[in-house]
Amino acid sequence: CALPILLDETSPTGRDFLAEVCQRWEAACQPAIDAGIRVVQLRFGVVLSSEGGALKEMRLPFSLGLGGRIGSGAQWMSWIALPDVVRVIEHALNNEKFSGPVNVVAGAVTNADFTHALGRALRRPTWFTLPVCVARLVFGEKADAMLLASTRAEPKKLRASGFEFQHAELPEALAAML
Repeated sequence: CALPILLDETSPTGRDFLAEVCQRWEAACQPAIDAGIRVVQLRFGVVLSSEGGALKEMRLPFSLGLGGRIGSGAQWMSWIALPDVVRVIEHALNNEKFSGPVNVVAGAVTNADFTHALGRALRRPTWFTLPVCVARLVFGEKADAMLLASTRAEPKKLRASGFEFQHAELPEALAAML
């Protein structure tokens, strides 16, 4: 199976619900750009935090040994640890040369790799699989946008600007967040 194309800030946009929200949000910034105002449009991947969001929701089933991949596990997930998100925002505010869309991600892994890393971080097995049909039954339309979509984004602009991640590797990021 070939790796999907890495998506940077210049890549064509997707066609799903979240891509449409992003397009509309960025289009709403155009009047400020036209007025000569520096605009930075942050495109967030999955933010890893023990305080909320996806990681908090996954922690209980994984801790109970009930965690596992979703469907084939081949879908890509772009992620970043919360402390790095705060640092990216500060970097964007303080760097006058920084503008336009910015992928706020540290890396991308497949759902299967994320599942394995989370299981290892919690020292729990990850034998189960959530079938796609069950995900859609339980989560409805959100399943396709949030669980089954595949995005392999890269932080090209961040790297080019000299930004360095504190949590660049998933196992270390999960250990720090858990």
